Amino acid sequence: MYQPSEKDQKQIENNFKYHPPKEGQKERYEAIRDDARCYAQRLANWCPPSRELSLALTNLEQAVFWANAAIARNE
Repeated sequence: MYQPSEKDQKQIENNFKYHPPKEGQKERYEAIRDDARCYAQRLANWCPPSRELSLALTNLEQAVFWANAAIARNE
């Protein structure tokens, strides 16, 4: 069995807890989602329905998630 370092243990604790929005964060979360929604609509309008489009949209969703997680976890 392995023993995670103190740094790794703190990272695990931080990554798997609820991070209530702090002042100003909610607006940034919404802006990130709104920008991504506009881009997703553009992709859906310009690209034919396909596996590639589905992957592009999925990765855009992931980008939104990770951008918002960066704010939540590190501020």
